[in-house]
Amino acid sequence: MSRRYNEQGTVVLRVLVNADGTAGEVFIRKSSTYPLLDRSALAAVRNWRFVAATRDGKPVSEWYEISIPYTLQD
Repeated sequence: MSRRYNEQGTVVLRVLVNADGTAGEVFIRKSSTYPLLDRSALAAVRNWRFVAATRDGKPVSEWYEISIPYTLQD
């Protein structure tokens, strides 16, 4: 649907990466201004798996910012 409406933009998310590598809390830090793109970014990141940060050799939870650009290509 976003492609049909020529929607483009970048969504910046704030993500708590849990010690087990899953995405915990996910917030929109900066919207693309298009709700479909924002929801798509949130849904995608919630299913991603990450390599957790470590402290003293043990995995720990940590906050990260992730930019997801949506650009139309021919």
